[in-house]
Amino acid sequence: MKVLVDTSVWVAYLRGADEGLGVDWLIEEGLLVTNDLILAELTPPLVVGGKRTLVGLLRDVERLPLALDWDGIVQMQVTCLRNGINKVGIPDLIIAQHAIQNELALFSLDKHFALLGRHFPLHLH
Repeated sequence: MKVLVDTSVWVAYLRGADEGLGVDWLIEEGLLVTNDLILAELTPPLVVGGKRTLVGLLRDVERLPLALDWDGIVQMQVTCLRNGINKVGIPDLIIAQHAIQNELALFSLDKHFALLGRHFPLHLH
């Protein structure tokens, strides 16, 4: 199963933190994928920090197109609110929806994805 690596994991990985362990293995095994939303979150600080080579490398990661289902996003948010899962932003709902639509595992350090996994078929790595 391919793995969508969330921005939180990329940040940890790039800082050399233990939470980012496993990214190298995913790259070596050809299991790592990304999308434009994650790249849009990750790229600006790298550009400002002068890490253009790193930005180029990240853009070489397999990128799956986003097919947004806005009605589905709204329904996810309704389900979250009905179950006391507050403060899940639209970008994270899009990431969760993308993982579900493409049958990807999601590798994230954001704890609310575990809560989403209780109500949606979200596979966590």
